[in-house]
Amino acid sequence: MKNSSSTPDAGVTRLKFWGVRGSIPAPGAGTVRYGGNTSCMEVRSGGQIVILDAGTGLRLLGRELLAEFAHQPLELTLLLTHTHWDHIQGLPFFLPLLRPQVQIRILGYEGARHGLDTLLRAQMESPFFPVGMRELDTHVRIEELRDFSFQVGAIQVTAAPANHPGVCVGYRLATAGGSIAFFPDNEPHLSRERWPQAGGHALEHARAEHQKLVSFLGGTDVLVMDTQYDREEYLEHRGWGHGCLDDVVALALEARIQRLYLFHHDPDHDDDKIDEMLAHAQKLVNERGGSLRVEAAREGAELELGGGSREGGSRSEA
Repeated sequence: MKNSSSTPDAGVTRLKFWGVRGSIPAPGAGTVRYGGNTSCMEVRSGGQIVILDAGTGLRLLGRELLAEFAHQPLELTLLLTHTHWDHIQGLPFFLPLLRPQVQIRILGYEGARHGLDTLLRAQMESPFFPVGMRELDTHVRIEELRDFSFQVGAIQVTAAPANHPGVCVGYRLATAGGSIAFFPDNEPHLSRERWPQAGGHALEHARAEHQKLVSFLGGTDVLVMDTQYDREEYLEHRGWGHGCLDDVVALALEARIQRLYLFHHDPDHDDDKIDEMLAHAQKLVNERGGSLRVEAAREGAELELGGGSREGGSRSEA
């Protein structure tokens, strides 16, 4: 079924950020411009609504969807990259869960000893939450993925392992308007070269995995990727599974990405710090003579791909 609050423009894909923070929500005066909610992004294409991750930004998206579609039938697909709290903690507050006319598919890889279904339901049971999911079985389906390539309507979705503790993936969506890759938690493999006494088999393995990811991402229009740390901070957090800004920019350049969004902002980074990181990323691109466009993901920011709009078929909006 295609969702139809308004007729979708053929060949146009729309992306919107609802949560851009990492680890834990970070509300406050210092995060007003970029936002404090955790990982959540919405993609609309070909009448499909795909949600990537269920961090606290999902609550705001749920309210918006109910206001837009009112009592109309609605189908949503939620892709989870993994089940760490900052990527699922918005689910209990997602109001479409309480509307039987909304059909929701939640897809992800196991990543837990007792399975995806058990884990997601457990966070909504006593003593953690007062309202359970038992009554939602008729319109909510939780499915553990087995394949790394599948369709959501006309959208081709492929997954690849991310370098992050536990079972974690990133997704690449091939849509009518363009391609979008989403890696909210990922430590670039070549960051291992920054480790003390880097070398030997571990470094060879890291370089091989790096090339696999470069191939997976090659030529993607939009890459949303974890850039939690600057270069100095990364040295204190090696092996934590999060991105060093310099290495993410290098990866994006090598993979011929058109536009990079800095994502999974550290909860201790205020707006001014994110501005500094963005300026540094743009400087790195200029020094290497690249054409990569770099932006910092911000709650509420939207991007349109395809449809013959300016800037090579993409348009960003405040």
